[in-house]
Amino acid sequence: MEENIKNDKPKIVVICGPTASGKTALGIKVAQQANGEIISSDSMQIYKDMDIGTAKPTPEERAQAVHHLVDFVSPDERYSVADFKKDATEKIEDVLSRGKLPIIVGGTGLYVNSLIYNIEYKEEITDIEYRNELEKVDLETLYKQAQEIDPEAAAKVSQNDRKRITRILEIYHTTGKTKTQMEAESRKEVKYDYKIFVLTPERDKLYERINLRVDLMMQAGLVDEVKQLLQKYKEFPTAMQGLGYKEVKEYLDGDITEEEMVEKIKQESRHYAKRQLTWFRQYKDATWLDTFDENNANIILEKLKD
Repeated sequence: MEENIKNDKPKIVVICGPTASGKTALGIKVAQQANGEIISSDSMQIYKDMDIGTAKPTPEERAQAVHHLVDFVSPDERYSVADFKKDATEKIEDVLSRGKLPIIVGGTGLYVNSLIYNIEYKEEITDIEYRNELEKVDLETLYKQAQEIDPEAAAKVSQNDRKRITRILEIYHTTGKTKTQMEAESRKEVKYDYKIFVLTPERDKLYERINLRVDLMMQAGLVDEVKQLLQKYKEFPTAMQGLGYKEVKEYLDGDITEEEMVEKIKQESRHYAKRQLTWFRQYKDATWLDTFDENNANIILEKLKD
């Protein structure tokens, strides 16, 4: 009986996986074959004027399939997971209302979780004084505190991600509950039948793709893109913390050499890909796909018939 109820829910495809694993190309292929539209779940591709370092779908790629939630937030604005959940849900409803298939494509685990678990994020009051105190504390100490308070949440973020580490501490300080507790309590009944697909390339091949992508980003003018961003915008609440951007800023500030910058971006990208794969392993009902299987789109279309 439960299975019948589940199958009555509108089907939504979710294509996720590590950086440089081929999500964009696969999403476009499925959209073309299944009368679908893509809803991005990438926390960096939302930003305007940040094209190269985010590996944003090109104008040519966006001409091949409709893309939503790409290139619409100014880098000097804050954009939260709660904002994404609201915007993505509205887009899902819009796509379904027109008889098309919503296809969620991206590698930001928090964004994907907000949808597939239907997490309702409550806006906690920010204690500015406490936040200012945390800004004076070194990152290593902050991470150790986060590990002690909420080891599960801490394990899901980079040890270099000050924003998310600080958020773990702020939630506990403000509510007396851990971030993990808050999310568990905020999960509501899921309205849709999410069909989740995770791209899993072989590690060596993935690392080759990551290294090549970084080299191509440098050739495409990533340093100039960051220079223009720094000239155009005064504040970057989140955007300049993005992978690739913060390393280029270090280079422009004279803290590292150009060679060190490139190698650091490659290394951090590899670490990020590893964390992404660890995150997506929590999806027990997911179908795992070999990145280099030409038949992936057909596999997804067959699963939609279940």
